[in-house]
Amino acid sequence: MRIQSVFENLLHQGKKALIPYITAGDPSIAATEELVIAMDQAGANIIELGVPYSDPLADGVVIQRATQRALEAGTNLEKVFELVRSLNGKIKAPLVLLVYFNPIYQYGIKNFIEKCVAVGVAGLVIPDLPIEEREEIRKIVDSGNYPLDLIPLVAPTSRERIKRVVDEASGFVYAVSSKGVTGVRKKFSEDLEGFIGQIKAVTDIPVALGFGIGDVETVSKIKDYVDGVIIGSVLVEMIEKASTQNEAVGRIGNFIKTLREVLD
Repeated sequence: MRIQSVFENLLHQGKKALIPYITAGDPSIAATEELVIAMDQAGANIIELGVPYSDPLADGVVIQRATQRALEAGTNLEKVFELVRSLNGKIKAPLVLLVYFNPIYQYGIKNFIEKCVAVGVAGLVIPDLPIEEREEIRKIVDSGNYPLDLIPLVAPTSRERIKRVVDEASGFVYAVSSKGVTGVRKKFSEDLEGFIGQIKAVTDIPVALGFGIGDVETVSKIKDYVDGVIIGSVLVEMIEKASTQNEAVGRIGNFIKTLREVLD
């Protein structure tokens, strides 16, 4: 699995994974392609693309606005698949889709999985996926021996269910830093170290922390607890505030380079 190899290589080098997130199609599919290539060249290890959806329950206002812009620009699942296909051979970082369950269900679960594999998606994060539905997806992935990681989200409120949530997961565990939705914040759940320790006690796969991480200072504070750091809303906000596509690409590339230095 490509994601596993990324973490293994970083571990041997004593480095942590840098996993940026942007919304596919914001402000356009062409812009997203350019941004992904810039992040890859700046040192991102895995890149997460959000599939725009009309009811993004886990997302805060910054990503909600990005989703709206992407939908208004005509972005849909097929266009995201074509974007992933077009990036084959242009980047080193594996691509992960953050996608809500309804679009998968509408597409047909088996068809969706097969299409992901065909275009080169390496992993899936499905924020609203119940454990029961996950079993169905897992069976399809296993029965076809598809090289696709199912990445679970574990929140501080999941403590009693952590083992069940991470059971049979692959790629990495997406640990949610705080209760609530995405968005940059200065304060995280108490005992973050204990929370990460609890996850690591029940799984051997890497743990990456996301939700609310938006500056170098925060990354420096948390990097010793985890195997990777996920950065999202701060990048989406840079895209929103940039006057031109070139400005967005430049700002995000520089920010990723700075974070890469911290995580090395």
